[in-house]
Amino acid sequence: MEMAAAAVCHGATLALGGMTLYRRPLTFVKALLRREERPRDLTLLSFTGGIESDLLIGAGCVKAVRSAYFGLEVFGLAPMFTQFAQQQRITLIEETEASIVMGIRAGIAGSGFLPSRAWLGTDLPSLRPDVKTIRDPYNGEEMLAFPAIACDVAVIHGLAGDRRGNVLINNNLGIDLELVYLADKVIATVERVVDELERTTDGVIIPYPGCDMLVEAPLGAAPTSCYPLYPLDGEAILRYTEACNAGGYEDFLKSFTES
Repeated sequence: MEMAAAAVCHGATLALGGMTLYRRPLTFVKALLRREERPRDLTLLSFTGGIESDLLIGAGCVKAVRSAYFGLEVFGLAPMFTQFAQQQRITLIEETEASIVMGIRAGIAGSGFLPSRAWLGTDLPSLRPDVKTIRDPYNGEEMLAFPAIACDVAVIHGLAGDRRGNVLINNNLGIDLELVYLADKVIATVERVVDELERTTDGVIIPYPGCDMLVEAPLGAAPTSCYPLYPLDGEAILRYTEACNAGGYEDFLKSFTES
């Protein structure tokens, strides 16, 4: 895991797979935070940010966040994200589901942008001067050009991987498949490494060579869930939020990285 964590350089755009509190690569985040020199000035890219990203923000590793949602679902606000955003210690790149998907698709396609009607008639373009108004060359219709998004490293967590490099994830895909195509380097942490994956309808296999690095990490998504292997640990999430809200983030971080 240390070798995988070393692949994240200062200033990198780092994408963390999974969704909200489901199948997030927490063991990988722990390895990042255990580094002698933690990464800094990261841009976090995710469809939804959760506890895995909040830990990195609290540790001072993050410069900017681009995500359509950042929070802990029924457990409330993400405490360190909320604190750092209010204090303007991180940059928020405003995204919606549509804009982040269009940017990623443009990046995958090797295009500078992709056009869409999304955001027309809203105030969102005023928050993103890099989103330009254009005209459809065929019918003259007004559209918005969403710039391509780049990604240096993407980390996803899977149920299993085999020695050829194929990775099994469950059907709660988020944007993991898109990240595999987008990122310059893809790291997969998996619950177990097997000789050969069996075909299944209860999940999706990312075929070799989609992932550049495969690392075995049992309980690698905990305390988030990894269906069907283990559920969300709500008590652990509550301990985190209560610690942060009481000013005890550093004590929690020390316990987290030493466990």
